Amino acid sequence: MEKWTLENIPSQSGRSAVVTGTGGLGFEDALALARAGAEVVIAGRNSEKGAAAVTAIRKLVPSARVRFGLVDLANLSSVSAFAAEIAWERTSLDLLINNAAVMNPPARRTTRDGFELQLGTNFLGHFALTAHLLPLLKRGAAPRIVTVSSVAARQGAINFDDLQATRTYHPMTVYSQSKLACLMFALELSRRSRAGGWGVASLAAHPGVTRTDLIVNGAGPSSLNGRIRRFLPFLFQPAWQGALPTLYAATDPEARDGAYYGPGGPGGIRGYPAEERPPKHALDEAVAARLWNVSVGLTDAKFL
Repeated sequence: MEKWTLENIPSQSGRSAVVTGTGGLGFEDALALARAGAEVVIAGRNSEKGAAAVTAIRKLVPSARVRFGLVDLANLSSVSAFAAEIAWERTSLDLLINNAAVMNPPARRTTRDGFELQLGTNFLGHFALTAHLLPLLKRGAAPRIVTVSSVAARQGAINFDDLQATRTYHPMTVYSQSKLACLMFALELSRRSRAGGWGVASLAAHPGVTRTDLIVNGAGPSSLNGRIRRFLPFLFQPAWQGALPTLYAATDPEARDGAYYGPGGPGGIRGYPAEERPPKHALDEAVAARLWNVSVGLTDAKFL
């Protein structure tokens, strides 16, 4: 896949997609899919940002079939309501991109359901959303689910003894755990889909080190990482390029079920898409199965 770019995206005409996250990578994913002909729901918790994203996409792609969908991944009731809305308006879905995230809030915060915010938003919200949308995806055409992880997953660990960071909260440690959980979920979902004959491909991707507002919105513009983001922008690749591994996983016929894609440059932090071997600890199937079962208990998600 030497220098796979937006020009390599095959036609998505006739395909339907849900993308979480209205800015940064989510916006780039939705824009590229709409440009390729897909019908796209770009989903997020902020209606104003969502409307602005839709307007921007339609300005760039006048023929775009795109709308905003309201969902707060930090609220399981909102996740359920959004999925019910999608199920009401359509009978099938071809693509789900689990992309939206929060990163490194300096103090511990919780979701509406009492989960630590990063784990609850980045992982548990998407876990529940995937379960709700799975019946539609099973009826899709060559359906795929792409869950976005991070290079931070390499340093992550699933701390079952303090999963919600109630005893000790270190922002980056908890973020890394949430992104490792996303990666392990994608791989476990692939295994369960194959074992259950669901017919839904599950892939994982990460954007390397990319210029988005994730750091600024989370840790804040005055944090160390926020200052690096502002004053050393050359260290970060642009959002359109960071989105390429996700778009490759979502659209290319050669992308493999159960595979992990990221930038192919040194250290996997920038460059064009390439298949990447997940970190060894992400391949622990016993931990993945335990995480799945714990997550079902926390969210009451049913994968039917």
